[in-house]
Amino acid sequence: MNTTRKVKVAIVGLGNIGANTHIKYVKQLDNVELVGVCDLVKEKADKFAAEFHTTAYYDYIELFDQSGIDAVIIAVPHYDHTPITIEAFKRGIHVLCEKPLAVHVNDAQKSIDAYEEAKQDFPELIFGMMFQERTLPFYKKLKEIVSGGDLGQLTRVTWINTAWFRSQSYYDSGGWRATWAGEGGGILTNQCPHNLDLYQWLFGVPARISGHANIGKYHNIEVEDEVTAYFEHDNGMIGHFIVTTAESPGTNRFEIVGEHGKLVYENEKLVLYKNRISMLKHLRETKDGFTNVESWYTEIPVNTQVPTGHKVVAEKFFAAVLNGGGELIADGAEGIKGLTIGNGIMLSSFNKKMIDVPFDADEYEHKLMELIKTSKFIKTVQEDVKNDFSQSFSQA
Repeated sequence: MNTTRKVKVAIVGLGNIGANTHIKYVKQLDNVELVGVCDLVKEKADKFAAEFHTTAYYDYIELFDQSGIDAVIIAVPHYDHTPITIEAFKRGIHVLCEKPLAVHVNDAQKSIDAYEEAKQDFPELIFGMMFQERTLPFYKKLKEIVSGGDLGQLTRVTWINTAWFRSQSYYDSGGWRATWAGEGGGILTNQCPHNLDLYQWLFGVPARISGHANIGKYHNIEVEDEVTAYFEHDNGMIGHFIVTTAESPGTNRFEIVGEHGKLVYENEKLVLYKNRISMLKHLRETKDGFTNVESWYTEIPVNTQVPTGHKVVAEKFFAAVLNGGGELIADGAEGIKGLTIGNGIMLSSFNKKMIDVPFDADEYEHKLMELIKTSKFIKTVQEDVKNDFSQSFSQA
């Protein structure tokens, strides 16, 4: 690695994640120089610029054109991810984007297209997504086992992830939260982009989706706070995805079933029920109508004493920038895959029928724009709410 040159980076968006996470690890990296921070709120930009001895900007175009940055970390509200990534790529600026890549598939594709076009002039341009949950030890072990084929033909995946409890005061803490115009959705857009990414990382994007989303079932919001989805994959595997922000105590249970056994991840423990023979072979050939396949209980060892989180993703990103390429935790173009699942769930729910993937992205975008245009929701904002967002990150 080039140890003399430093990546000149700026952070756009100084909300909770930008100010409390990104700016802090950036200052810890030896190969990075923070040359600017940017926020529409002048007082906020000035405050962090003074605290971290850098330059304040109030408009990202001015930042891009005046700061001389090599790379930008984008941590603004969801809808703004698209125009900011596009403008960065036009200037050959490397991008590390917070989740989600966009609110809807059409906007995500615009960012990807802009990146591919920009690479014609800047072939070493790097585009990364902040999918830090891919660095978590239990999920990495699931990836290793599934990708290694240990389970053989996969038949069912069930992920119950209801450990996303949010109070009404959380939703009332910001004017943009849990609105179609401000956030573009609820739990699938805000809390679950990581889960949707992990699902596609492990199993790919489903071929068919049946989604059931409840809008403001438990909270006074206009977006979804409870979702149950059913997936079908072309290889015959089915999937279930169950999430809510209104369950306490919540559950995070991941079952992955294949012909050679079943993996269960729950409560910081990963268990493999290893079949002695293929269950598919057994069910076809046995003369006994009721006998299960003999299976062996094995607790899979997982090394949890490893670096994880946002900093690990950023280190890979900056190394790739300095080296003119390299492996990322998550490539930017991958951001469209989990988003496709989330949009598909909502489109299926709106239409009350199973949909094929790929679906009509224009139809989903038009539906979203209609929801924004016809919204009569009155947003109540509480300024005195205390939110410790470190508690919202998975520790798996």
